[in-house]
Amino acid sequence: MQAQFNVPSTILIGGGASRQLATQVGRLGGRRALIVTDATMARTGLAARCTEQLAAANVSVAVFAGVQPDPTDKNVCDGLALLRNEKCDLVIGLGGGSPMDAAKVIAVAATNDVPIREFAGYHRVAKPGLPLLLIPTTAGTGSEVTKVAVITDTERDIKMMMLDAHLLARVALVDYELSLTMPASLTAHVGVDTLTHGIEAFVSRKANALTDPLAAECIRLTAANLFTAWQEPNNRTAREAMMLAACLGGMAFANSSVCLVHGMSRPIGAIFHLAHGLSNALLLPEITRWSRRGAVPRYAHVARLAGAAASDAADEAAATALPDYLEGLNARLGIGRLRDFIKAGPDVFEAKLPAMAEAALASGSPQNNPLVPSMEDIIQLYRHVW
Repeated sequence: MQAQFNVPSTILIGGGASRQLATQVGRLGGRRALIVTDATMARTGLAARCTEQLAAANVSVAVFAGVQPDPTDKNVCDGLALLRNEKCDLVIGLGGGSPMDAAKVIAVAATNDVPIREFAGYHRVAKPGLPLLLIPTTAGTGSEVTKVAVITDTERDIKMMMLDAHLLARVALVDYELSLTMPASLTAHVGVDTLTHGIEAFVSRKANALTDPLAAECIRLTAANLFTAWQEPNNRTAREAMMLAACLGGMAFANSSVCLVHGMSRPIGAIFHLAHGLSNALLLPEITRWSRRGAVPRYAHVARLAGAAASDAADEAAATALPDYLEGLNARLGIGRLRDFIKAGPDVFEAKLPAMAEAALASGSPQNNPLVPSMEDIIQLYRHVW
């Protein structure tokens, strides 16, 4: 089997890496930068720190801080309008997965004169975008190193998954110090999201020799450090390990594909507006329990990496122990059940199930799962998770 592996051409990782922003912008030849971020980054002053660093290097800056959680096509269009008005020649994404995904699509929309829904699917971006630099502030999505973006189509109320090498950043600045102020709930949700990336990349039907070591180390690091990062937010060792895990997981899943958890997660976010990391965390144990019989040796290896099973445990016993471990991890991190987070009642949830299952299958991700589900399988899984 042949495999394609794409990552940013430059990744700077470690404490203080974000202070290399001006240097890297200069290396890319940028003179007028658009920073794509959200209200939190503007309020905490991180966006201002980036602006000051660039201004000192004589780079003019426009800031678009209008990205919402689970970014929409409207966010992209608003950011693109500012980019064009300010004649920007480079895009910087600052924040969690939402600002980084929006920045990716703004960068390619600036050079591809088509509606952004035309980018949805696999390899649908015709031309390279503007130079793109990404700075993650949460240890979760790994978006800084992926060729993937997810944008909500507000007219159709669906999440559009876009995968194309033109969505890759030229530079990723991975600075764990920016994650030290993450609140506990966000640490938990994006941390389990990181674990989901590692697991799905490892069990995917498209897993390969380049992605397996990255996915395995993502799993090992997350299992060893997530609870400590959640319990001790200023523990720099744990925070650094989680930022590295997120980066490794991003490189892995972007080149081997995510699976059923992500396929089922996107409709929950689009319809009920749950944050992506949280919905992944809520789905992971039950989807793992259902899927494990499709790849028992691989799930067993995941269990051993995570410490859910002894190193000498038989494959069947190790794979069987993994879902219980994942449920226990969620419980320790204060992550309950889906019904605890969706404001709509069970009748509304039930009515949406056929459309959600159809959207999950249409995303393409479930087809890479070790056990490929039918539409009815997905509906039943949603009911179990509820």
